[in-house]
Order: sequence, then C-alpha cells, then structure tokens
Amino acid sequence: MGHLVRSAIETPVRDVKMDSKKIALISIFAALYAIGVVFLAPFSYGLIQVRIADALLPLSIVFGMPVVIGLSLGTFIANILNPVNLGPIDILGGTVTNFIATFVAWKICGSNKVPFIVGIGCQIVIVSVIVGTYLSYLLGSTLIAGIGYLFIGTFLAVGVLGSILVVIIKDRVQSIGIINSKNKP
Repeated sequence: MGHLVRSAIETPVRDVKMDSKKIALISIFAALYAIGVVFLAPFSYGLIQVRIADALLPLSIVFGMPVVIGLSLGTFIANILNPVNLGPIDILGGTVTNFIATFVAWKICGSNKVPFIVGIGCQIVIVSVIVGTYLSYLLGSTLIAGIGYLFIGTFLAVGVLGSILVVIIKDRVQSIGIINSKNKP
C-alpha cells in the first residue's frame, strides 16, 4: 500500500514533460503571432494578404511542439480579432491549418535529416491550399484566385522571411542553450 501512495505522489512530478521553458515558449510564440497579425491588420486579413507573422511558422522546425502549440493558439486569437469577422470557419480553419503546417514541417525536418526548405515548402502549400480554399468560399472569389493570392503572400512570409529566420536563429538558440539537438525544448 505504501508503494502505491509513494507512486501516486511521485508520478505526476516525474511524468510531467511540460516544463516552464516549454510553457514560456508557447506563450511567447502565441503572443508574437497574435500581436504580429493584429498590429499589421491591413496586410493580415482578406483574400490578398501577407501575414508577416507567418514567418514564425518555420520555427517549428527549430523549436518543435512549443511553436506548433503557440502559433496555433496565436492564430486562434488573431482570427477572433479579425476586423472583417469571417466567423468560425476562419477562426477554426486558420488555427487547424497552422497546426497542420507547423506539425508537418517539424516532423519532416526536426531531425535535421531533411533540409528545412522542404518543410517550409510543405507549409507554403498547406496554408495556401487550405486557407485559400475557404477564403475563396467565404469572400465569393474563384478558387484559383484564392489559392493563388494566398500562395504569393505565404511564399513571401513563410518562404522568404521564415527561411531567413530559421538560418539566423537555428544555431544561436542551440549555442545559448534554449534548445539542444538531442532534446528540443
């Protein structure tokens, strides 16, 4: 009986993997994304958009699950604050899309066996197709225009700016101990 009590007391502490560093990273990335989208609202919403905050998506390759969760939460918050108010399709659609895009890139490239540009390419396609499809429906545009406009904006934000961020940040966060190559945050 004593073993069960001791096990029940020790297990929650030992098995909890969500440490303060991960919680902090999730919070930071959620805030950065939401603030970036809201403060750059003229560029962040609508069929023709360049979400500068989407440049954070490729950082899932570097930081892993904290970015996946943080950016998904940030997307949810940013889409709730959309001045055009496209409703639950946009709020949930964007959140799920960014979750899928960041998760896929992390799983493909997180091990450093696949070049990060492959993961970024996947993110561009995922965001362009899913968001472009539902925005064309919600805003009464053609599917080709919806996906095409989203592709251009996503390519600029994720492909160009996101690639630059990954190159700048990857080695620096390892050298200062935010992450290490064996055990991401």
